[in-house]
Amino acid sequence: MTASRDVVFGSIRRALGSTGKEAPRVQDVADRIAGHPRGVIPARAQLAPAARLDLFKAMVEAAAATLDHLPDAAAVPDAVAAYLRDRNLPMTILRGGDARLANLPWHTQPTLDVWIGASDGRQLAGLSHAFAGIAESGTVVMLSGPDNPSTLNLLPDHHLVVVNAADVTGTYEDVWTSIRAVYGPGTLPRTVNWITGPSRSADIEQTLLLGAHGPRSLHILLVGDAPAVDLT
Repeated sequence: MTASRDVVFGSIRRALGSTGKEAPRVQDVADRIAGHPRGVIPARAQLAPAARLDLFKAMVEAAAATLDHLPDAAAVPDAVAAYLRDRNLPMTILRGGDARLANLPWHTQPTLDVWIGASDGRQLAGLSHAFAGIAESGTVVMLSGPDNPSTLNLLPDHHLVVVNAADVTGTYEDVWTSIRAVYGPGTLPRTVNWITGPSRSADIEQTLLLGAHGPRSLHILLVGDAPAVDLT
């Protein structure tokens, strides 16, 4: 801890009349961290799987993103190629090392040039695989790492994101529960990015500008149907 932080925290403790080492206070903090209390859950996200998926799609489009609902993962290469062609973009896509993306039938699109790795800002289009989607806000959740580098979330002008329909949850709290189940107690990815629509800002004269701090276009490739039984 730095000297300046020592001064700040020392001032707070003096104002509270506390050392920070009292057993009840330490136990309260430990219980809070271990208990993972959930916040207020919006009623609109407490839906059956099919209705939850419909809400996710509606909220994605309400956030100014676009969406293709595909029957299965095998349709992803065709959808990526169609997206690039429809926007007169080079037939080149950069993706991470995610095995779910590596195992797609890219050979069905021989004119599509697929590169693998992190973005250095020179690529126009990037492809990632989301950990989850969130129905209440149309958000996609991205976990950092070589499988899906965070640079792909931020640097290309066009960000295409694959989301499995079975991974669409109702709320933010559901996703945190899933992440903890995958990574175990006390462990998280270095970065968890929550992306709702393309990058935007209205800082200058309240004029909305897309692509201000990241991709100007977010395109969701939703794969499969909602599960018959609620898995969240």
